[in-house]
Amino acid sequence: MRSQLSFYGRVVCSLAVLLLLGHSVPLAATKFNVSGKVFDPDGKPMNKVTVTLSGEKSYKEKTNKKGSFKIKRVIGGEYSLKVFKGDDVLYKETLFVTKKINDYEIKIAAASSETPAPSPDVASTSVPSVSETVQAGGSSVLVPQTAEATGATSNDFILNELNFEIKKLTAEFKHLTREMDDLKALSKMWINPLTIYSKEIILKNGSTVFGKIVYQDDKSLKVETLVGYLIIKRDEVVRIVDNVITEDQQEYVPEQIRESYAPPPMPKLTVPKYTSSSVSNRDIGQKFSANCVLMGNISEKKDSQGNIVFNGEIKNIGGRRADFVKMDFVFRKNWSGETRTLTTFVAGSYNTFDSGIVSDASLLPGALGKFELYVPQDFGSFIGYSYVIDWEEYQ
Repeated sequence: MRSQLSFYGRVVCSLAVLLLLGHSVPLAATKFNVSGKVFDPDGKPMNKVTVTLSGEKSYKEKTNKKGSFKIKRVIGGEYSLKVFKGDDVLYKETLFVTKKINDYEIKIAAASSETPAPSPDVASTSVPSVSETVQAGGSSVLVPQTAEATGATSNDFILNELNFEIKKLTAEFKHLTREMDDLKALSKMWINPLTIYSKEIILKNGSTVFGKIVYQDDKSLKVETLVGYLIIKRDEVVRIVDNVITEDQQEYVPEQIRESYAPPPMPKLTVPKYTSSSVSNRDIGQKFSANCVLMGNISEKKDSQGNIVFNGEIKNIGGRRADFVKMDFVFRKNWSGETRTLTTFVAGSYNTFDSGIVSDASLLPGALGKFELYVPQDFGSFIGYSYVIDWEEYQ
């Protein structure tokens, strides 16, 4: 009896062990099929992309023309799901396989896109660099994390915008520079009208008009000025002076030799020669010479016979005596360039030269001398004049 009970006990224990082993082995070896579709950002199926599952064991499958894939006999567990196109990873997430998965949709990252979650038995989490899964109410929603997927601007777009802004600022800077140059030119013009208008028209009432003569006849002048056009009667004009302003122009040097270029030396001025044969006097003459300049303005008036009279004073500010000091007036008769020259000598001190010639047109250092030029009535009209002071130096 005891032996029978002992036998039955051993049988029951063996059956219990077999039942336990029978349940545990199939549970650990349960396999499921995972199938679904892959869509691009526009919702179109993606053909020939590779879907992989990496975990306790690795699986991979390519999609067909409809974007569908099916991975068979996947052992239950945690896997890293990836979508490849060549060597590029288009999609990545963590997938828990606990049962058969059908119609699992994978949508490649796009702005404000959502990847439909699998059945409640499939929980998914994300890799932060690609997507993030938020679980709510038993379903999972993928939140894309790439710049394009989240709607953020890409690096290329930012660079393009910065380049555009730089070009825009450069154009505005050039425009402002041109406006500054124009303002400088205008301010210079108001300070000195001769920078744009070379004609100085002196009227009988003592006023002066700077402008450009655009039309003239025997009765009037039409002058362009800073404030507009003026019509001036010819009989009110005393004279018209043509002021020519010369500016130093820099010598052009080719860019290839600018760094090594040196300007040529200034030519030596010719040493003045005087009539004196004394060496000591010549040495003194090299240090001191005459220099005659106009003092004040030249006055202009008409006498009772209609002649024009020019008056003025000249002073010798140099260190030597100036002899035969004279004023050469060059009168411009018309706009065609016709000129006539009249000369007058100053009334200075008397001097007798070695040749016996006596002159009263000498100016000692620091002395003043007056001059007077008569322009006869039959000389005719003129539109302007210029003058040159000339003298000689004798011992």
